[in-house]
Amino acid sequence: MKKTLSDKNILLAVTGGIAAYKATELVRAFVKRGANVKVVMTPSAETFIPAKTLAILSKQDVLTDETQEASSEVAHVKLARWADALVVAPATANTLAKMANGLADNVLTETLLASATPVKIIAPAMNDQMWGNAATQRNVKRLRQDGYSLVEPATGFLAEGYEAKGRLAETKDIVSEVERQLVEKTALDNGLAHLAGQKIVITAGGTREPIDPVRFLTNRSSGKMGYALAEAANTAGADVTLIATVQRDCSANINVRIAESAEAMLQAVQEEMVDTNVFISAAAVSDYRLKEPFTDKVKKQGDDDGLTLNLVQNPDILKTVGMAKKPGQIVVGFAAETKDLLANAKAKLSKKNADMIVGNDVTKAGAGFDQDTNVVTMVRPEQDPVEEGPASKLNIAKAILNQVVKIQEMQ
Repeated sequence: MKKTLSDKNILLAVTGGIAAYKATELVRAFVKRGANVKVVMTPSAETFIPAKTLAILSKQDVLTDETQEASSEVAHVKLARWADALVVAPATANTLAKMANGLADNVLTETLLASATPVKIIAPAMNDQMWGNAATQRNVKRLRQDGYSLVEPATGFLAEGYEAKGRLAETKDIVSEVERQLVEKTALDNGLAHLAGQKIVITAGGTREPIDPVRFLTNRSSGKMGYALAEAANTAGADVTLIATVQRDCSANINVRIAESAEAMLQAVQEEMVDTNVFISAAAVSDYRLKEPFTDKVKKQGDDDGLTLNLVQNPDILKTVGMAKKPGQIVVGFAAETKDLLANAKAKLSKKNADMIVGNDVTKAGAGFDQDTNVVTMVRPEQDPVEEGPASKLNIAKAILNQVVKIQEMQ
């Protein structure tokens, strides 16, 4: 068998469900592919399968509540740092709820909370009604937002004696997802090392143009794509400044500047461009603003009276930066479209004097505003378009930065 996971460190987290016995298959499959495998178990999991069985198969000690207590070191933190990939399989509804809410009441949840690996995969297994429960689905959604990938439960014969969705996914499907993500991470990480020490400026979010002291014109952008780009660039070792319209959680060493309007954002960008290597305009900038915003809250005048707003064009941030860029500076823009994606992206590439346009059709499933995933087409001069996704916005961000490296290498 091909050693597709050679020398990769995989941490298998086993929770307490009838499917826990399948952990033996997963350990064997990972070991056969060359991986180093360690296991952490909940007390409930030990009632279904002995820790000793998984220790023999993995040739590694298994971390349990009992062995944690007997250890003189902080074993769960050490184990979390060791892992290249974290696989929670099977993941019960109870553990999913704990993970989604940051609870750490056993050694397994403590280990998950201490893990910083970007390759985090959950494979749930439970009764179909538990899987379909609104609370479980809400927890899964939150975990996806936190960077976990999901291998969906399979449909098959459940312990309750009927066919339904809830069985643990096939071992081959879980292993394939781990392989895919680790191969992708290795390729992207190797390519992004070039960005270490470079200054990268990124914009994020939908600008807000005031109407009066309580209202504004805006759009559906959440800023998630821009923040993902900032995280990916930060992980690559770049000096990252994020100019955003909204404050979201991010790594502490990312320099965040809040600029809500298009004019404020342009001013912040121009201040940062003096010594910037790469500028990525991921913000959705309003094309128009009020010529003169109202100084007081606008009151309704009557049941049938309308309101006319006098709008003027906003400055074009991407074009302004593109036309003024210095030799060696890379300028990347976004094009959110609802039709003619490729044609519009190519036109924007030329008009804005950009080095690359990242086009995305916001009408596509899994793409666009306020999504945790995206689907993009990257357009460069005299190069074939490169499509990426559907994938998490963090992985999309890495693919975009990978193209930036290629542009720099050609200069």
